[in-house]
Amino acid sequence: MPASRLAAIQKSTIVRSFALLERVAPAVGARWAEALWFRIPSPRGRRDRLAEPGRPFQVQLYGRRVVGEVWGDEAAETVYLVHGWGGWGAQLDAFVGPLTGAGLRVVAFDAPSHGASDPGPEGPGRSTILELADALAAVVAANGPAHTVIAHSLGATAAAYALGRGLAARRMVFIAPMADPLPYTRMVAGRLGFGERTRTRLVARIERRVGTSMSAFAVPAMAGRVATPPLLLVHDRHDTETGWSDSAAIARSWPRARLHSTTGLGHRRILRDPGVVAEVTGFALEPSAARSGLAADTRS
Repeated sequence: MPASRLAAIQKSTIVRSFALLERVAPAVGARWAEALWFRIPSPRGRRDRLAEPGRPFQVQLYGRRVVGEVWGDEAAETVYLVHGWGGWGAQLDAFVGPLTGAGLRVVAFDAPSHGASDPGPEGPGRSTILELADALAAVVAANGPAHTVIAHSLGATAAAYALGRGLAARRMVFIAPMADPLPYTRMVAGRLGFGERTRTRLVARIERRVGTSMSAFAVPAMAGRVATPPLLLVHDRHDTETGWSDSAAIARSWPRARLHSTTGLGHRRILRDPGVVAEVTGFALEPSAARSGLAADTRS
């Protein structure tokens, strides 16, 4: 049987099962959905490297190893690269050459349970936004102050959350960020076939597990309670994993933010696009006095 046909059958079975649990046992459905919510997906995207391997390093977090690489002069100001959910540090390789060529130092790492790093407290194949945020903070503590943080997808949410927990950075770049995880529980419900009885229980289980409300990870709301360095948002209008409207919402709420829109690059190819790399590199090199407000899109 073709793999695509098998996957369709399996998905159909899951949807029917969640629909049944919604009617007769939503608490059981929520427990199952919670397990899926925290499960890290298999890595997707190209694995070839666009930069030579950097100098390896590791830090301890929760008594486990977080591994990474460093490029550039040790005395230079440092840019941190933060991958997203199911990603790995080398996904952002395209930025290494231009940034180091401009005289900056670059640090990338694999978050807990991602890439070559050890599993975090959630165990193998599972993680949380909190683990990503804690890993970023630990890596910065070991490698020096952040000039710029460049974060992709859920890594942007983690980076914003880390700002509220004491992380300092002169500039931030969010590529294809998620503005608020709560609406994505509705998206998951639609895809898996359960309704509000299961979804509300799922939200409660997620909040108990991470020890805080999901609203704590809503990036537009964070702008009112965290330090807000100049922010560049980059998002593709056709991104099917995180919506372009998420970046627009963040840009409206975040002082000194601007939005660079692309078309046709999707959620991952955007990380390798030469135009995007040039835009991000240029932003990292701008003088400290950044332009204010939401600028017009620089690409249709």
